[in-house]
Order: sequence, then C-alpha cells, then structure tokens
Amino acid sequence: MVGPLDRKLLRDLWRMKGQALAIAVVMALGVTMQVMMSGLVSSLDETRRGYYERYRLADVIAPVTRAPEQVLHALAALEGVGAVEGRIGGAALIDLPDRDVPLQAQALTLPYDDAPALNAIRIEAGRLFERGRPDEVVVLDSFAAAHGLRPGDALAATMNGARRSFRIVGLARSPEFLYSAAPGEMVPDDSRFGVLWLSPATMAAAFDMDGAFSEALIGLGRGANEQAVLDAVDRVLEPYGGTGAYGREDMFSNRFVSEEIDGLRESARAVPPMFMAVAAFLLNIVIARMVQAEREEIGLLKAFGYRSAEIGVHYLKLVLAIALAGALLGCLAGVAAGRGMVQLYLAFFKFPFLVFRLEPAAFATGIGVSALAATAGGAIVLRRIFALQPAEAMRPPAPADYASAGHWRGLTRWLDQPTRMVLRRFTRTPFRMAGAVLGITCGMALSVGMLTIHAGFSQAVALSFDVIDRSEASVTFTSAVSDKVLHELARIPGVERVEGRRGVAVILRNGRQSHRGSITGLPDAPELNRALTPALAPIPMRSEGLVLSGALAAKLKLEVGQTLTVEVREGARPVLRLPVVAVADSVLGAPAYMAMEGLNRALGEPGRVSAAALRLDEARAPEIYAWLKDLPTVAGVSLKHEARDAFVTVMNQGAGWTRFIMSGMAFVITFGIIYNAARIALAERARDLASLRVIGFSKAEAAYVLLGELGLVTLLALPLGAVLGAGFAQVLAAAYSSELYTIPVVFLPATFGSAALVVIAGAAISGLLVKRDVDRADLVAALKTRD
Repeated sequence: MVGPLDRKLLRDLWRMKGQALAIAVVMALGVTMQVMMSGLVSSLDETRRGYYERYRLADVIAPVTRAPEQVLHALAALEGVGAVEGRIGGAALIDLPDRDVPLQAQALTLPYDDAPALNAIRIEAGRLFERGRPDEVVVLDSFAAAHGLRPGDALAATMNGARRSFRIVGLARSPEFLYSAAPGEMVPDDSRFGVLWLSPATMAAAFDMDGAFSEALIGLGRGANEQAVLDAVDRVLEPYGGTGAYGREDMFSNRFVSEEIDGLRESARAVPPMFMAVAAFLLNIVIARMVQAEREEIGLLKAFGYRSAEIGVHYLKLVLAIALAGALLGCLAGVAAGRGMVQLYLAFFKFPFLVFRLEPAAFATGIGVSALAATAGGAIVLRRIFALQPAEAMRPPAPADYASAGHWRGLTRWLDQPTRMVLRRFTRTPFRMAGAVLGITCGMALSVGMLTIHAGFSQAVALSFDVIDRSEASVTFTSAVSDKVLHELARIPGVERVEGRRGVAVILRNGRQSHRGSITGLPDAPELNRALTPALAPIPMRSEGLVLSGALAAKLKLEVGQTLTVEVREGARPVLRLPVVAVADSVLGAPAYMAMEGLNRALGEPGRVSAAALRLDEARAPEIYAWLKDLPTVAGVSLKHEARDAFVTVMNQGAGWTRFIMSGMAFVITFGIIYNAARIALAERARDLASLRVIGFSKAEAAYVLLGELGLVTLLALPLGAVLGAGFAQVLAAAYSSELYTIPVVFLPATFGSAALVVIAGAAISGLLVKRDVDRADLVAALKTRD
C-alpha cells in the first residue's frame, strides 16, 4: 500500500521532474568520475602485477661490458637472489625501404624453447625461431604493427657494424616492453624503436659474445633486501665492466607505466572530489531552497495531524530519491565509462589483457556523499520550519523589513521600474543571492580549470619542441666519439648548424633522495638545445656545477647553492660532488645539465661527444639522412617532428585522455548549476511574476525581472569563478604532471574568455527555457494562496 505522503512524494517528483533531473545529472557526473577513475587505477595496477608475475619480469637487471657465463653461478649464490639468467643485448639499426632514416632497435637473446627463467615473451603471431636457422627473428608486435610487418617478411638490420638480413617468424609482446623508447629519449614511440629477439648463437656471433653475457637478469627471493642485492651484484660484476645494477622501479617501461598509473591515481584523488564537492554544494542549495518553498504544505500537513518526524522523513525521502537516483546513475555511467577507457589503455600500455575492475569503495563513496549532501541540505531548513506552529506555518512568511536593506534612489532617474526590481532583490535577499552567485562561481571555476589544463598541454608541446629544442634532427652515436665528428657533420651539404652534446649515465644523490638518470653536457652557450629559466631566458652552462630541471630539483629536494653527489656509471665511474648552480624550466623528463667541457674533464675524456643536434635545409634532408645511414658510428637518427607527434600522442592517451572526459563533464555541470539557479528563482517568484502580469506588465517585462536577476548573478560570478578556477587549475596541473612530463599552468585571456562564454551560453539557454515557462504560466493558479 502506498501512503498519502508517498503519493505526494511521487506527485512532487513528477511536478519538478526537470529540476530533479538536472540535480540528479549533476550529482551523477561527480560519481561517474569517482567510479571510473578509481576502477581504472585498480584495474591497471592489478593487471600489471599479474602480467609481471605470469611472464616472470626480472626484479633486477645488471648490465655489464662482457662477463663469462661462469659468473652467473656467483650471482646465484648471493643472499636474496632467487633466480639468475644471463643474456646478450646490443643496439641494432633497422633499415626499412619506406624510411629515410634508420630506426633504432634493441636486440636480445631468447632461449630456443621460449622458457627463460625470467623475462619471458608472449607470442602474438607466428612462432619462435628454430635451431639451425640463424636468420629467423621475433619482432616486438607494436613495432611491427606500426610498420605493417608480418611473419614471413624480410628485415634488414645492422648490428655491431655489420648488416644482416633476417626473416620475421613471429611477433611478440613482453612485460619488459609495455612501452619502449629509443635510448636517450623519454617519449615512447612504437614507430621509431623496436625490439628483436634472436637465438643465442646468432647474438653471440653478432656481438662476439661466445660463452659470455652482457646483461644479468635477477629474480629476488622472498623477503630479500633489494638494495643489499644491488650492492652485492655490483661488487661481483665490477671487474667485468658492470655499469650498475638497477631494480624494477628504474626499468624504463615499468617506470613509465608506474608514472602513468601514479598520475591517474593522483588525478583520481584530486579531481573527482572537486566535481563531487561542487555537485554536493549545488544539491545542498537547491534542497534548502526547495524545502523552504514548501513551508505552507508543511503547515497543512501538521494541521492534519502528521508529526514533525513523519514530515521530516517524507522530505528526506524526496531529496534522497533525487540524490540516490543521481548516484546510481553515476555508478552505472562510471562502469560504462571505465570499460570504454579500458580499451584505450589496452592499446596504450600494450597489455595482452585488461578487464575493468569494479572498486566497491568508489561506489560507497559516491552514494555516501550524495546521501549526506541531500540529508544535510534538507535537515538545515526542516529544523527551522518544524519549530513553527501549524497555523503560523500555513501563512505566507511575514514581509521582511527592508528599511535598512539599501536603496537605489540615486539611480531612479536612470533605471526603469523592472531594473530597479532586479537590483532591490539583491539588497533585500543578499544571502539567497550570494548562494546563487556562489553556485555559478563553482561552474565557472570548473570551466576555467579544465580550459587552463588544455592550454597547459598545448604549452608543454610548444615549449619543449619550439623553444627549448630548436633543432630539426638529432644524431646518436654508438659510443662517445671524438668531437671531430661534429666538423664532419658540418661539412655535409644542407647541414646549417651542428651542436654536440655528451650524455653520461649517473645516479644523483642528496641524502636519502636519489635519482637514476643522466647528465647532459652542452656547449657553454647552447643554441639548438637549451636550458631555460621559468622566464624563458637561456641559462649558460658552467663547468663547476649542475643545472637541474625543476622536477628533478623537487624530487631531490635541492635548491640553488646546495651540493649533491654524482655517481657516474660509465668509464672509470668517478664519484663527484657538484653544486646546483641553477634550476631550469623543463617540460619533458627530469634532465640535468652541465658544461660539456667540464663534464668531459671530470670523466678524464676530453673532446668527446655522444650525440649531435642538427639544423637542416629541409630541401636536402633526404640526402643528409642517406649519408648518415652509412656512418658506422651512428646508432640512430631522431627527427624532431616525429618526436613531437609521439609526445602529443602520449599526452592524448592514458591519463591525459581523461581531461577530455572531465572537460565535457565540467561543461554539463556548469549548465546544470545555472539551469537549477534559474528554476529555483522561477519557483520562488512565480506569484510575484503573475502579479506583475495582472497589473499590466507584458510577458517580456515580467521575464526581464526574472532573467535580469539571472544575468546579474551570472556576471557577478564570472570574476569570482576566474579566481577560484585558477586555484583549481593548479591542483589539476599537479595531478596530471609526472616525471615524464610537467604540465605548466598557463593563464591566457582566451582561456578566461572561453570559460566566460561557456557560462554565458549556459545562462542564455537556461533563460530561454525558463522564459518559456514564464510565458505559459497560469496566472490564476499562480495568484492563489491560502489565507
């Protein structure tokens, strides 16, 4: 049986269906963000863990120049080591007919039976190579897909200075290469870097490693101390040219995936609560004013004998029905959106499988916040009204005393009567108008924040590839070579400028803080690859100290003037103590710079370069690339426009893609806030507007009184929303930034203008919808009142 109050509840919901739907949608969008992002973080984290376990990703990788296979027994005997496997790894250049420049690749050994103790691969197409077939190769499937390669195709590669021809027999995936990038580059790009798996005999012959290995893969035993194992492995491999063992957290692919997941986790912590807070605030305001408008109905119910508790439960049911409907809609939409995002992440991270995992805590949070916001909004007003006696509650509220509310006498001669009515509304109900202004301010803030983040992503691309890097191409050498090669490059017809640099692998330490990366040695006054201050002024290189990027300085907790320890992982492996002489504004990665001459001097290797930046005559670029192909010392050629495209792709996938979804949600929430403000104003002033029509006001004049109020509220909210949106943008930028890239906060006039246009458009559309109801109003019904 449905009681009288429940029937009233259903009629009320139907009567206010438009407004109820708008409130529910606003709440649903906040819950959608919470469920989608929390589920994605859990799904990616669990999938990564399962993938690593199933294919036995090594816990430690220890590179070495050349070590005999007998050393593997010494490594296996170390405390904490559970499994050890040696392999041969080397650089390769892949020459494809449709490419002007050779593509960099990493060549690795794999046992014939595909049963390595560590770092197994997953065959996606074809098969493994067979014994006695040295020309067969398995290729990373993402690289093959980027170039349309299939099993049976021929492949030419240069390894250790010798060109070899292979036949592709299989395509594979590996947990070691969820994302891959060329050596020395931060941005992953499947089209510019590949992985080749070859038989042990083929790799030993190509790199002169018969009976030796160049990398040790190590799996840790249960309860092992990773740092202790790393130190012990380094001691064993030091006589053989070990360059420093490192753990999973420093493996490029895992580091990149971890950064993306951590960035998504930070976004999930920071962004959905903001959306839900705005939605909850709106719900609170709407419910409070809606219950206030039901004052006479409450008095009538009390006159018929209903207790305050029964009436309270009835109105709580009303607000909870709206809030919980929105929360449940948000949960369903969050699951659907999460499953759609999973497909993007499946391609982005190269997982062989990925299933969206439902996160119960996200459901509980979304539903709980919705219910609490609804309950709080109703309880505040109900407590005040329930104190009224039935007869008093059934009367209209006593007219307010406006004697001290302010006047507009000075403007009377300039303003018409409807305009004065709009202005008097602000002075006579300041708190109510302040609530409406604050609601639209939140919508403006959401729009400003999201548009600022989009501008920040665009600025990151422009800053990195137009301002910091002003070259057209970059040449990487197989090892550090004499700087005389720069003169050879400069003599190539079409090369307009050459600038050398030296990259050295290091570990930077400041107390307990450490970072495994590299120092880039640059000329004293670089032109093609520069370090810049936050004001974009060039920073000259100095021999006696380091220039750190802002992200790296923050990670190591260093400031200008402080000293850090530099453990060089190449050559004689000296340990240096260097001061920080400047902090640079960097978007891509976490670089450290030093004067190339000083870096070479510290290493005891004067006049050496490991790469060169080139400025080219584009008309002669194909000839230059063809010449570079034949240089035996060239490990790879990177074109800036391809690196730029790869960077944009990375930022527009994965965690970066969520900004498009959040932008759409922000605009919908903004419209929902404005529309609700307009509907509430109409509900509160329906009788006043009908009275104006009866005494002779036209439809346009009556609508002007209502819409003028909405317009003034919107205009007041714009500057406040711009200020609040600036703070919102700071939080968003921090959530989206990672060690791979930093999103700058860019406040552009166009951003604020676009956000204002979004709000004004929402107000205009809401105004048209409300004006339609004003024009259709039943004057007799609106003027009826209980006396």
